[in-house]
Amino acid sequence: MASDLVPVHTEVESVYGLEGRVNLIGEHIDYEGYGVLPMALRLDTVVAIARGGDKLSVGNVEAEKFPLVEYDVDPNQEAGLRPANRGGRDCLQEVDTANHVWANYFLAAYKGVFDHLSSKGEELPKPTGLQVMIHGIVPLGGGLSSSAAIVCSSALAVLAVNSITLTKGEVADFTCKAERYVGVTSGGMDQAISVMGQPNVAKLVEFNPVGLGCRVCEGHSEKQHPECAVRAEDVHLPQPATFVIANSLTVSKKQETADKKYNLRVVECRLAAALIARKLGSPSDAAARVRTLREVEPLIAAKYGEGLKGKLRAVEELLDGGLYLQPRVEEELGVPLADVFAGEASPLRVLGVVRDEGFKLRDRAAHVYSEADRVYAFQAAAADGGDSAMADLGALMDASHASCSKLYECSCPELDSLVAVAKGAGALGARLTGAGWGGCTVSLVQREQVGPFIQRLREEYFDPLLKAGRVTEGEMPEVRAQGPRGGGVPGGARRAGMSGEEGTWLVLFASPPSSGAAVLRVKLAPPQEEGAAGAEEPAREPAAA
Repeated sequence: MASDLVPVHTEVESVYGLEGRVNLIGEHIDYEGYGVLPMALRLDTVVAIARGGDKLSVGNVEAEKFPLVEYDVDPNQEAGLRPANRGGRDCLQEVDTANHVWANYFLAAYKGVFDHLSSKGEELPKPTGLQVMIHGIVPLGGGLSSSAAIVCSSALAVLAVNSITLTKGEVADFTCKAERYVGVTSGGMDQAISVMGQPNVAKLVEFNPVGLGCRVCEGHSEKQHPECAVRAEDVHLPQPATFVIANSLTVSKKQETADKKYNLRVVECRLAAALIARKLGSPSDAAARVRTLREVEPLIAAKYGEGLKGKLRAVEELLDGGLYLQPRVEEELGVPLADVFAGEASPLRVLGVVRDEGFKLRDRAAHVYSEADRVYAFQAAAADGGDSAMADLGALMDASHASCSKLYECSCPELDSLVAVAKGAGALGARLTGAGWGGCTVSLVQREQVGPFIQRLREEYFDPLLKAGRVTEGEMPEVRAQGPRGGGVPGGARRAGMSGEEGTWLVLFASPPSSGAAVLRVKLAPPQEEGAAGAEEPAREPAAA
């Protein structure tokens, strides 16, 4: 892959790899400040970078799908974007969320690096031309964190080319904020596991958005230490446990549909938290400043008691089950919503898009509180490792999917169908994973049952799609890419889209927990003849402390 840069620049300084991830449990709660439980996958996105030229030239190995895009090197430059496929027409350097292009994720990472260093008061590197080549096999729109993989690997590449080293906590924290440049109000799970993932263990990733317990950070989310914001704890899974990921083949276009789906859910949770605070005695102005459901837990505990039962009782009594239109929310809160979200582009867009459609506040809050509780129950069941551990984990996954489907309404018919097929094929538990509205499911299966389980899913879900014309024969080579014998996943096979197990589809595979970020430092010699290039032996090293 790095050799694709040779015609442009003969010295590739670094090649960065970031894994995709599958979230085992804890959906749509990271942006509410609650812990989640993902693991990294053996699917990755790789960024090769070299100095050269006077632009940010962002290319992709699959150039036909993802054409070359050029940006100005100044992260704050206005009139700096030059998409090569738009005839060189200048546009604003700010990330254009209305006309999304694939390379916006690199630009978001690039801007995020400068933003983070500036927020720390550190000297900024001199902007310089960069030649970038990107390739990934994390399925796009599959709910396996393809966007976070490209943002994180791009950020690490930009840091390295400027000889800047940060901790993993810092990288996870600022890349979460950077990805919001593309228009999605994401939490921090995807970035944290992409950077912090380790082989053979899942991770309980926890967030501390108000710096609780730190005298410096407490109450100052914008200035807190990164290690206070993101923490990751190993979770060792029972030995028989294997997780099978299946792609519904319904693409979840999170960025393009955010204002009526993902970002809308963020707004609904914030409004639910604000109304709970108001009804429990907070003044209107204080309630309007509440940002997450986690923040109102002390108020709930004071009246309804600690634990999940108290939270669900509060939600049931304080929030109606129907739709809230904007005038009603403003009346009960005592503050215009335009003032609540003043200066925040994403929620203001949401208000404009769904002005006459309303918000479902009770259901969203009930999902968040119950899902957060399931994460810690999952961790406890995994740690227990007793005879019932596998069944307990499966039951929690089933309950999670039911909540995502019925309360949070982030599933879709294809995901529900795939979960049902998985359960019928013997999964102990199955659920959607990722943002939802398409993408993938994850199923818990006994290790010795993986082969028959995958075969059943092929026959009962994927073959009917082929027969119905939902997937064509021409598309099937990509879907059914076969890897080498032996189960290993060498770099060449991975870059070719192979899964590492003969006969396994890239959209249907079992994966153990994999590693997080890594860097290969390579130097390519100029080609001796057309189509040839020499390279020093690459050195693999951790991407961050």
